[in-house]
Amino acid sequence: MNVTIIGAGLGGLVLARVLHVHGISATVYEAEPSPTARRQGGLLDIHDDTGQVALEAAGLTDEFRGLVLEGHQATRVLDRDGSVLYDEPDDGTGGRPEVPRGELRQLLLDSLPDGTVHWGHKVTGVRALRDGRHVVTFADGTAVTTTLLVGADGAWSKVRPLLSGATPEYLGRSYVETFLYDGDTRHPAAAKAVGGGALLALAPGKGIQAHREKGGTLHTYVALTEPLDWFGDFTDAAAATERTAREFEGWAPELTALITDGDTAPVLRPLHTLPVGHRWDRVPGVTLVGDAAHLAAPNGEGANLAMLDGAELGRALAAHDDVEAALAEFERAMFVRGAEAAADGNELHELLFGDDAPHSLVAMFTRGGQ
Repeated sequence: MNVTIIGAGLGGLVLARVLHVHGISATVYEAEPSPTARRQGGLLDIHDDTGQVALEAAGLTDEFRGLVLEGHQATRVLDRDGSVLYDEPDDGTGGRPEVPRGELRQLLLDSLPDGTVHWGHKVTGVRALRDGRHVVTFADGTAVTTTLLVGADGAWSKVRPLLSGATPEYLGRSYVETFLYDGDTRHPAAAKAVGGGALLALAPGKGIQAHREKGGTLHTYVALTEPLDWFGDFTDAAAATERTAREFEGWAPELTALITDGDTAPVLRPLHTLPVGHRWDRVPGVTLVGDAAHLAAPNGEGANLAMLDGAELGRALAAHDDVEAALAEFERAMFVRGAEAAADGNELHELLFGDDAPHSLVAMFTRGGQ
């Protein structure tokens, strides 16, 4: 059995690694031309009951521990005037250590045999043959025939239509991403507000969420609950910044500086979701992992679930001689955890941006929730 994986994100790479550990070959096709073609996002909190379980199955726990940024699990909630409503330091006992996403991805890439990942292969079409086989065609005109196809290709999966007619829908909220570099020296007030880990400054329908990364970088996601066309043209960086910042008029300057003083052009990140509980009937020779299967409102679970999906699928394939039985077993469990995580994500967004924000989130933290 050779497993064909579409997408070299964390879920697809964990799947390839777990299969390799069990002596099963896999080939990964990725649209990006190289592993360094674009920035791989900021920090990820790797959960002890999902992402860490996946990395243990991949035999990479020690290597993962070497990537952890100590102290970055600290969390604080601020009101719009900059007053601190909640402040939890990182005492080293938390179960969600932070690692740079790009470094974790590179760790997974380095754990695979040379040639496992085929870069620059953008999928343009997938069609079914007989007996569970599929033909995948790429933008360069080449094609491959699969015996087992796994869509690990994210929100806009090209593999999903083989299984489901569901398509992502706009959540009604978008993030605007900004970076401030060398924060402690060049942006000291904003850096002090962010603290050592994560900052959440919230109000109904909007918020400024930031995280301290390596080298004092302040990575911000500004949330606004607006129709997609409200955000307008982001090719004019100054106008987009002004339009975003206007929604936070009167907020503390150390908070609005995370928008107005960005060292990079703002990037619009619209939020889309699949229906909660998205599932499909078993189709021979194909399945999905991660956002391709259960895209949900961002709540810190997406990357963790994608890695767990990859690990659990790899273990199921290794444990069964019958591939279809392995896929059925994997999907039954994945449907349940995906639905639970999606529902939790919707509840978290209500705490973050609902009518009682930020006090609803503070109350959850005070009760010991996450």
